[in-house]
Amino acid sequence: MAYRDLDHMTDAFIEVVGNTMDEAFENAGISVVDTIVDIKSVENKEDREIEIHANDLKNLLYSWLEEVIILTITDGFAGKIFNVKITKNGTYHLVAKVNGEEINFVKHHFKMEIKSPTYHLMEIIDEKPVLMRFLLDL
Repeated sequence: MAYRDLDHMTDAFIEVVGNTMDEAFENAGISVVDTIVDIKSVENKEDREIEIHANDLKNLLYSWLEEVIILTITDGFAGKIFNVKITKNGTYHLVAKVNGEEINFVKHHFKMEIKSPTYHLMEIIDEKPVLMRFLLDL
């Protein structure tokens, strides 16, 4: 399993794994969309792109989660397939292609709204496999 929900009283606490950092970030994006809508009902119809710069991995993960939430909640676009490429040249640079479709709340079965990611309980273990845990404020 690429991600799973962990127990938390009030928020969504998610654990993500990936064979690489890129894959872990892809799975984090999928987990955010699947928290908001039923990702199984999303079709691959169009692409969007996200680009982020950050000084460290936690900042990159926070910004990534925030951008996926904005894309989903604010822009009304549900991603299903995430292709992430992270490079480091002094700072981290993430470029992602997100394939999915415009949200239709009847078709995509809205689950819950995420307000924002948080740094609280955020953890990134850069080993094989990469393990990340993060909290989403509901």
